[in-house]
Amino acid sequence: MSDRPASLDLAVIGNCSIASLIDLRGRHVFTCLPRLDGDPVFCRLLDDGKDRGYFDVELTGCVRSSQQYLRNTAIVETRLEAADGAAVRILDFCPRFRQFDRMFHPMMIVRIVEVAAGRPRVRVRMRPRQRYGEAEYAVRRGSHHLRYIGDALDLRLTTNTSLDYIVEERWFALEDPLTLVLGPDESIAESVDGLGARFLASTTDYWRDWVRTLAVPFEWQEPVIRAAITLKLCSYEDTGAIVAALTTSIPEAPGSERNWDYRFCWLRDSLFTVKALNRLGATRTMESYLRFIVNVAAGAKDYALQPLYGISGESAVEERIAGALDGYRGMRPVRVGNAAWQQRQNDAYGAVVLSAMQSFFDERLREKAGIDALRQLTVLGEHAWALHDAPDAGLWEFRTRSEVHTFSSAMCWAALDRLAQLHDHFHEPTASLWRTRADTVRARVLERGWSERLGSFVDVFDGSGADASLLLLPEIGLVAHDDPRFLGTLGFLERRLRRGDFLARYDRADDFGAPTVAFNLCTFWYINALAGVGRMDEARQLFESMLARCNHVGLLSEDIDPGSGELWGNFPQTYSLVGIVNAAMRLSKPWESAL
Repeated sequence: MSDRPASLDLAVIGNCSIASLIDLRGRHVFTCLPRLDGDPVFCRLLDDGKDRGYFDVELTGCVRSSQQYLRNTAIVETRLEAADGAAVRILDFCPRFRQFDRMFHPMMIVRIVEVAAGRPRVRVRMRPRQRYGEAEYAVRRGSHHLRYIGDALDLRLTTNTSLDYIVEERWFALEDPLTLVLGPDESIAESVDGLGARFLASTTDYWRDWVRTLAVPFEWQEPVIRAAITLKLCSYEDTGAIVAALTTSIPEAPGSERNWDYRFCWLRDSLFTVKALNRLGATRTMESYLRFIVNVAAGAKDYALQPLYGISGESAVEERIAGALDGYRGMRPVRVGNAAWQQRQNDAYGAVVLSAMQSFFDERLREKAGIDALRQLTVLGEHAWALHDAPDAGLWEFRTRSEVHTFSSAMCWAALDRLAQLHDHFHEPTASLWRTRADTVRARVLERGWSERLGSFVDVFDGSGADASLLLLPEIGLVAHDDPRFLGTLGFLERRLRRGDFLARYDRADDFGAPTVAFNLCTFWYINALAGVGRMDEARQLFESMLARCNHVGLLSEDIDPGSGELWGNFPQTYSLVGIVNAAMRLSKPWESAL
């Protein structure tokens, strides 16, 4: 473990259908069912001070705990140790493996508790909630299971131990391995311990086989593998959507009320996730995501895109307050839904086109994209052309102001530029039209997004503010890393946004005042920019510093306090994990250096 302060010390299990966050004591503290954006059956993470909303295996006299992932898997091992030397080992996972020629990923959590040392005494506490903390589940006893009856969802806990012990939360001596299977209210047709062992072996094999397909860099393999697995867990396989994070309402900063629900699919965030996994060779997530995009775009009026969608493609994700939950560390509000779906964020068109580009050229894909896919993207390109200089809420989703953001315009250019390339690739007569449009937009961005007085690109057309997204201009190809205009921008952003080893998003006050935390992805953008301009030693040093800020199992949230190093914001944040992958791929020594 690093020397950072204790913050968001959580591990994540999942299977691309559901996910669950587990604290260092081995408690499930945030688990949405029946899917990633569902009602949090375990909501203890957002219900500070209340003894409810968790699934716990407690060791009497426990004085220490430790936690790790089984190597190259999404299976969490928690070890609890008592003062008298007794200890238990808890394995938590969500089953995922191929069965009957398809992927098996049920709404199910499996817990296996084993004696690790001595003669431990344990108790199981199962305290689910429903309707965002408002109500309990009714409990009904079966032969070898407990049924938890809810308004919209019934659960079943099947086990090989005494049901009385669980219902009464009674301490008992652990001798043989204890298996607990929480899932839908359906019968299990085999012994629960046999099922747990079989699912554990199959899930272990699945993840290790998946990791073996990754094209990881020579250096920093473990952080990259952990980031890749967690990015995979943030995908919802049923539709192909990718959520920005697995939680809602963990504040960006203490008491800031910047508490947002991130359990939705942002087109921009998904672009970064898809590109990171593509770089590692995990292309199936891209294929599934593109199917999702085709469906949401086809369902939109005139193919006009929203910045975000629900994970089954819902356009309306109305925002409300869940009043029964006290919030993370008592910091309300807890929000359900996200009003940003109603915003205009013009960079979305570039995000979709860039997400799709590899599908036209990658020979590994089952079926490459063709002319029909190009025609669908072309409709989106018409929006990018029409909106390239229109005001929007921008990348950072300002709620009370609308301006022409330089990054949004640059992403519209990226959409037009790639469409020109694709039209040329397919020998379409309209290729010259798209090239002319792309050149027109690029010239406009270079003129109005640039400040001669400041010697830098700026946040909005004819503006004077600093915006970390400007670090991406070379990444999308608008300018080169060695372009004097980018070198000037890098210096400008360093002066305005650097906070020690970290980078803030922007320097203007927003709807909630001036930001006080750094944004982890922005720091990774800065690291990549340093590498791009040849400042490799600085980049490697900052990257190592960021890896040291990861929590005890290698995960990151959205934000970090530059002073204390404490993690804040929703967790685990795909943006931040993408940053780990991309920076490691850029900075690593080549594999040949080991020969």
